[in-house]
Amino acid sequence: MATLLKIDVSPRGDHSISRKLGNHFATEWQSNHVGGEITTRDLATTKIPYVDLPWIAGAFSTPDQHTSEHKAALKLSDEFIAEFLGADEVLITTPMYNFGIPAVLKAWIDHIVRLNKTFAFGPEGLKGLAGGKKVTVIIASGSEYTAGSPMESYNLEGPYFRVVLGFIGITDLTIVHAGGTNQVAQGKVTEPVFIEKFIHEVDLAASK
Repeated sequence: MATLLKIDVSPRGDHSISRKLGNHFATEWQSNHVGGEITTRDLATTKIPYVDLPWIAGAFSTPDQHTSEHKAALKLSDEFIAEFLGADEVLITTPMYNFGIPAVLKAWIDHIVRLNKTFAFGPEGLKGLAGGKKVTVIIASGSEYTAGSPMESYNLEGPYFRVVLGFIGITDLTIVHAGGTNQVAQGKVTEPVFIEKFIHEVDLAASK
C-alpha cells in the first residue's frame, strides 16, 4: 500500500493557496493510489523547538551515550524522521517568506537532516540515507520567480530544497511554484482562477 506524508506549513488555514493546491494534490494522488494512506503533519499547529545544545550533543553521539536530556531533545526529531522515512512519497506545501522558507519549516528540516539517520559519512564520503522516495514541494509566493522573470534571482527557496533534500539522498524532486498570489490579494484575479493555472502541473506531479 502506497503512503504519502503531507507536510503543511502555512498558518493561513482555509485561506492558504499552498494548502488548497496541496489538498488538490492529495485528492489526485489518492485517485491514482487506490487504498493509499495519507498522513498529514501540520507544522502551523506543531510546537517545534529549535535545535539546541542537548539536541546537538545527542545527535552527534551514540545512543549508549545518551542522557535523559539528550533523549528528550531528540524525541520529536525521531518522530519526524520515522514519518519521513516511512513514507513512499512526501508532499510539502509552503508559502515563501522573504524569498526563503518559513522558520517553522526550517526547524522541521533541521530535525530530519540528522547524522546517521538521513545522511552519513563513510569511506566514499557523503551518503544520503533517505533516497528512493518521491518528494513534491508546492510553493506559493506573492511575486513570480520563474526562470526568465525579473525576480528569478530572488528565489532562494526552490534552490534550497534541491540542495538540502539532495543532501539526504532525494533525487526525485518536483517543485510547483505558484507565484503571483499578490494578484489575488489585490483583487486582480479571483482565487479559483489563480489556482486553476497550476492544477495541471499539480495533477502531473500527483500522477507520477
